[in-house]
Amino acid sequence: MAMATAVNEEAPATKFAKDQLKSIIERIERLEEEKKAISDDIRDVYAESKGNGYDVKALRTIVRLRKQDPNERAEAETILETYMQALGMI
Repeated sequence: MAMATAVNEEAPATKFAKDQLKSIIERIERLEEEKKAISDDIRDVYAESKGNGYDVKALRTIVRLRKQDPNERAEAETILETYMQALGMI
């Protein structure tokens, strides 16, 4: 009977670990929901901009370029320009 009681009662460390794991999982799930909501909002902004006549591909490119380090962006643009000149595109 004492063994059955021990099985039913969790050790404090085990209960803490389970509670901590549950908390972590719930936080991840909440953040995933928030990420989806933000993604939907961004998609809506792009759709609105398209409706106002803006080129969505160009907007996405500008957003991507603004995230880059200015020096890295300048280097990439220089390389691209060099390649385009070599191919007679500019």
